[in-house]
Amino acid sequence: MNLIDCHTHTQFSVDSDADISEMIEKACRLGLSAYAVTDHCECNRWYSEEHYPDEDTYRYYDFGRDFENSVSAVTGLKEKYDGKLNLICGVEMGQATHDFEIAEKIVSDSRVDFVIGSMHQLPKTEDFAFIEYGKLSPKDIYGLAERYFLEINKLCKWGKFDVLGHLTYILRYLKGSAGIDLDITPFDEIIADSFKSLVEKGKGIEINTSGLRQKYGDALPSLKYVRMFRELGGEVLSIGSDAHTVADLGSGISDGTEIAKAAGFEYLCYFKERKPNFIKII
Repeated sequence: MNLIDCHTHTQFSVDSDADISEMIEKACRLGLSAYAVTDHCECNRWYSEEHYPDEDTYRYYDFGRDFENSVSAVTGLKEKYDGKLNLICGVEMGQATHDFEIAEKIVSDSRVDFVIGSMHQLPKTEDFAFIEYGKLSPKDIYGLAERYFLEINKLCKWGKFDVLGHLTYILRYLKGSAGIDLDITPFDEIIADSFKSLVEKGKGIEINTSGLRQKYGDALPSLKYVRMFRELGGEVLSIGSDAHTVADLGSGISDGTEIAKAAGFEYLCYFKERKPNFIKII
């Protein structure tokens, strides 16, 4: 089986202490056909705190600094590991819709091979990881989910990234952490419209396997939505562990690949110089 892991975090992500050299060495030991470092870069916190006087959620800033540190490090390591590992310089770009100017800066950086477009929070709303869902009414939870999928739709219509990251991110915390089993079927029409925008632009989605090892217990998104993307004409499908530790690198990738096959995909995709490279699932 050709295994790739195209969503991982290292010491240059705020929520990871994983040594980048140790991550790369493990990727070599696993024999990955492609390995992407995709450290966090939140568009709505690119600058220092002083630039956001009205912001009172998720008190971490200077993602522009983190972006530069990560991209510079990976660019140097690509030369060191040339011929040993198919190392990809990527970024997980959060909240492009909150600051398109910064998003344009990120996607136009010629050193970057691969851009994941993610949505970790909504405007003037806490990151989904930190919301106290138990204090919300069912109506509020439904409204939050609707806003989330509409913001994803807005992101997909812009579409200057390569793959959409963890479509069902909200469920990782809503169901996985808070135990609230929200049926997202009412948002299928919005999701389908988002997928159509991606297909039209030649963009893709990822199977994020983090949920398989977490309390949530499923991939992000689940087989249902991977299959929906395929049935709507989607061809670009990436896969990533979303590892924030060396131990989690490659976790769930084999299971995620089986989901891809069950959804009708014969190929997975990784990116070099922002161009898709297809690798047959065997």
